[in-house]
Amino acid sequence: MRKFVFILSLAVVTVFSGCATTHMRKPDVTHQLTILHTNDHHGHYWKNRHSEYGLAAQKTLVENIRREVETKGGHVLVLSAGDVNTGVPESDLQDAEPDFFAMSLIGYDAMALGNHEFDNPLDVLSKQKQWASFPFLSANVLERSTGKPLFDAYKIFTFKNGFKVAVVGLIAEDTPKLVMPAYIETLSFKNPIETAKNLVPQLDKQADMVVALTHMGFYKDAAHGNNAPGDVTLARSMSMSEIDVIVGGHTHDKLSQPVIENGAIIVQAGDWGKYVGRLDLEVRNGIVTQKNYRLIPVNLKEKVKKDRVLIEEEIPESPLALAVLKPYNDKGKVELGKVIGSTDGILMGERKTVRSKETNLGNLIARAQRLKVGADLAVMGSGGIRTSIAKGDITYKDVLKVQPFSNTICVVTLSGMELKQYLEISANKTPGSGAFAQFENVNIVMSGKRLKSASVGGQMVRDDGKYKLAINSFMASGGDGYTKVSNHPTFVDTGYIDADILKEFIQKNSPLKIKDFSPTNDVIRE
Repeated sequence: MRKFVFILSLAVVTVFSGCATTHMRKPDVTHQLTILHTNDHHGHYWKNRHSEYGLAAQKTLVENIRREVETKGGHVLVLSAGDVNTGVPESDLQDAEPDFFAMSLIGYDAMALGNHEFDNPLDVLSKQKQWASFPFLSANVLERSTGKPLFDAYKIFTFKNGFKVAVVGLIAEDTPKLVMPAYIETLSFKNPIETAKNLVPQLDKQADMVVALTHMGFYKDAAHGNNAPGDVTLARSMSMSEIDVIVGGHTHDKLSQPVIENGAIIVQAGDWGKYVGRLDLEVRNGIVTQKNYRLIPVNLKEKVKKDRVLIEEEIPESPLALAVLKPYNDKGKVELGKVIGSTDGILMGERKTVRSKETNLGNLIARAQRLKVGADLAVMGSGGIRTSIAKGDITYKDVLKVQPFSNTICVVTLSGMELKQYLEISANKTPGSGAFAQFENVNIVMSGKRLKSASVGGQMVRDDGKYKLAINSFMASGGDGYTKVSNHPTFVDTGYIDADILKEFIQKNSPLKIKDFSPTNDVIRE
């Protein structure tokens, strides 16, 4: 068993970071390992309008570090903690093909599956696996039919002199609540901590060190709230220093310095490839020691007066990566750059706002869906609204940024009693969560957590009445803890894509007036 080693010399503490774990398999052998890591990429293969980040610049950065480390006899691992998919329309329209090809060019060694890897049917994920030159790792995502991992549970990397590093992939246990149920019905998501407890001791016997590559989230002091447990809980649940390093994602945290928990070094690098984390380790006489760590900004800039200035030296973009990525970017822009309408003000869809209160964009989306399918009312989960629409012209790209998941719109006809039960559950969704509901053409009065009354179209809901409800396929299948209605006798999946409905509504009703979608206090709490 490894033991935690406290480095007492002040001089050494200044240089090193004070975290070490012991392996006694190969005495008198020293290895240098540099782990480069990113997470929550979300389709940002191309630089933004300020020429920040992008995989072409990241390729240059990784090549330079790899050359530096290997020249000195060290080893390099390049790891992604998942969520390559979903967020940038040019990428989404092309199933993240440019992202996976560029990551392969960069030389990624492994990627953990993130929850957004399941935003598409499994055949898309399989296609992405073929595009990638690196393994997709997740020990706790199993095929129901075989009980075996969907992809590889782990990989052991063997370097010079037999130096071995085991990398195991883990994903949050509540992933099924965050994705389309129909896409994962053949899969089982096991408890990642129990999975690690069973698997890591075996890997510890085969390798000189163990890295957990996770998409579970960083929650300070293990306070994960309504979310599934994350990296801190994982570290605390293992025997002392059983896991040497946890490279994490999911919560988009920019950890400027590693967090040490139970001997494990926990790192996370923000999101979108804005930073590449660099963790330099020494493994000497079986002891794993952190030597240096920093988040390297990829051409990030700060605003100085009216100008944007690089916060560090510019990283040139790789000509090879640019040559590969430009055709994808050009293809995406042709389709996405077309103006489809306009608005006279901001349609609010920012995460913190739309997940905590009624907004004009939530009302617009729910109304568009209700009218498209001829429903009496609509309920829209705020987690499916990803950003705002700015004042002025609206493009197809703007629409896809708001609704990138390609959910279909469904209709179910409920009795008044069934509808009241559905609305009570919907109105109790926690503010701040993606489940928080936006309502259309319905008014609700809550007394505590109980529904006191509800009206649709200004008329009180009658228990023996019939009401046609519009919701998206994610919610209909029980996503985000909503009542599953896809098995109801009256259920119909219309096949209409949510983003296409929004696009059509904007085209027909532009110029949009934001006053027409103003919040109406559709939920009153007594």
